[in-house]
Amino acid sequence: MRAKGTFEVKLNPLETYNQAAGAELGRMSIDKTFAGDLVGTSQGEMLTGGSPAEGSAGYVAIERVTGSLQGRRGSFLLQHSGTMTPTLQEATITVIPGSGTGELEGIAGTLSIEIEEGKHFYDFEYTLPSSM
Repeated sequence: MRAKGTFEVKLNPLETYNQAAGAELGRMSIDKTFAGDLVGTSQGEMLTGGSPAEGSAGYVAIERVTGSLQGRRGSFLLQHSGTMTPTLQEATITVIPGSGTGELEGIAGTLSIEIEEGKHFYDFEYTLPSSM
């Protein structure tokens, strides 16, 4: 199955564990609002490292999505892993196995993000057990 739509995201800095000079580590809270085939919100945390000012960085994050996916209510966790260079951005975003609740129990899948002119779009390919 496939779900598409838009989302708004707010990132806010949080205190990092390693604050040594030159560590180049960061931590942020994530708050998203989804529209389209997925209607709901998410909250999570992101860890970053690298040199964003020079255009190179990496991040990992986990967020809990709660809402309605094509009419099925529940929640699930997404795990992110991404890197960027001045010429390339890559991210892998997958549903954490066993994290689905409610009518989304047993969900599996991957989500991709596109950003065009400052607007965020998602494309979510997922499966649910046939008993749903």
